[in-house]
Amino acid sequence: MIVVDAHEDIAMNILLYGRDYSRSVADTRRREAGTAIPQRGGVAMLGWPEWLAGRVAVVFATLYVSPARYREGPWDTQCYANKAQAHRLYWQQVHTYQQLAAAHPDKFYLIRSRADLEQGLAPWQNGNSAGRRVGLVLLMEGADGILQPSELPDWHAAGLRIIGPAWDATRYAGGTQHPGPLTNAGRELLRRMAGLNMILDLSHMTDAGVDEALATYPGPIIASHSNARALLPNAPQPQRHLRAETIRRIAGRGGVIGVVLLQSFLGDGGIPFKDLRRQLPLETVIAQIDYSCQLVGHTRHIGLGSDMDGSFGQERTPFGLDSVADLTVIGEELSKRGYSAADIEGIMGGNWLNLLRRTLPD
Repeated sequence: MIVVDAHEDIAMNILLYGRDYSRSVADTRRREAGTAIPQRGGVAMLGWPEWLAGRVAVVFATLYVSPARYREGPWDTQCYANKAQAHRLYWQQVHTYQQLAAAHPDKFYLIRSRADLEQGLAPWQNGNSAGRRVGLVLLMEGADGILQPSELPDWHAAGLRIIGPAWDATRYAGGTQHPGPLTNAGRELLRRMAGLNMILDLSHMTDAGVDEALATYPGPIIASHSNARALLPNAPQPQRHLRAETIRRIAGRGGVIGVVLLQSFLGDGGIPFKDLRRQLPLETVIAQIDYSCQLVGHTRHIGLGSDMDGSFGQERTPFGLDSVADLTVIGEELSKRGYSAADIEGIMGGNWLNLLRRTLPD
């Protein structure tokens, strides 16, 4: 089984906290013990040995920078006050991934094409652990780093393959805490994305933008890290989660939805923060997967988008998930629910791989 995780904020963590993801999770936790990092970014869950142990062969590696209104302090350098700053910071993260792959070519590589993907998967498929690396597909979360849609070919040439126009509201679309539709610039961005057959990520877009994008965008569509709204009746920001109709429409378009492992996206919003990890077990993840599979009638459009190390860590994930190495436990739990081996392989990674094979350039 090959695992694909469709959302990890690796570059942000490298730049904000100095995390070295060629090291183990245990090593990172030791180094950060007694510092402010676990309080700021959570208890680390990602590391090279753990990706290998969890059979995580492919990661959608984000370019993520937040608007300045969310800056938490002077240490929070990955925030922008204007589009010029956003442009600089997003490109800095592109270069961070390039440097990571260059510094550790035996551990990481960038996936720009189907050929890159297949070459990188071969060691995972042949039964020999030698030569296994983690492939990184670049995903832009919030498109404010793109000064204008006409520069999109430059980003594509650098390896960007997936764009989510929103995080919070951007110049391109309304977002989680500031709902709104696609803007005219957003419509032009999608038009140019379609010309490059780029993948559109609906996560963080609000209902108005999602509906328009599903109606008008002809290219591939996903939700890299989104859960089902129906299971979160008390969510404080309901539009962060997917309506049943949206789940059906993404599946109808051949897309894939990645289930998020953040505790507050898995259970009742009324549970006190201090009790989240205790009261929301791994079963809540299985419930999200099962709901969407039952809704669309099969398993081909559901995957994982953990968001591990996405400004939270082990302290805000379900019991049973100590690090990314434990993602395979989700497959074991699905087996107990009666899911077939083929269906589990699809949910754990095969569905994302099928989408990449259909959409990546030659």
